[in-house]
Amino acid sequence: MMPRANDQLLLPVNRWFMWGSLFVALAVNLLPLGRLAWRPDLLAVVLAFWTVHQPRRIGVGIAFCFGLAMDVHQGALLGQHALAYTLLSFFAITVHRRLTWFTAPAQALHVLPIFVAMHLVAMLVRLATGDGFPGWLLLAAPLGEALLWPLVSVLLLAPQRRAPDRDANRPL
Repeated sequence: MMPRANDQLLLPVNRWFMWGSLFVALAVNLLPLGRLAWRPDLLAVVLAFWTVHQPRRIGVGIAFCFGLAMDVHQGALLGQHALAYTLLSFFAITVHRRLTWFTAPAQALHVLPIFVAMHLVAMLVRLATGDGFPGWLLLAAPLGEALLWPLVSVLLLAPQRRAPDRDANRPL
């Protein structure tokens, strides 16, 4: 099946680049910026992106492991982020075939409910364990993640868009 007329075929993803981007996103999440309910989760965005574009390599198990790493780092209930990232990955795998046919801004609208569901699950787990309500600013985090989606999409697909054989007629 050929892609839409305005898209080009992508080169295969370099697995070092894919894993490197996941670990960079994890490192950004681990920065001591404080626990703000409205701050977007960059690891969730990158994890959802690679789950959509590489569902055979990045899936529910990888999301669970990254979720456990976030739980340990934040001192949260063990499994809180793991459950949220696992559901995020599952829903991203569910829509991955349909999502790749849209432009990046349209994809952002499609992944917004997935990010909302991820944050709601994490909030429900916190509320069930007796933690307080984080406030309505929690709804700003999925919006920020959806706004980050086009930027992350352009950055992470850039290495795959170059021509396989560079020459004078095809400089990219």
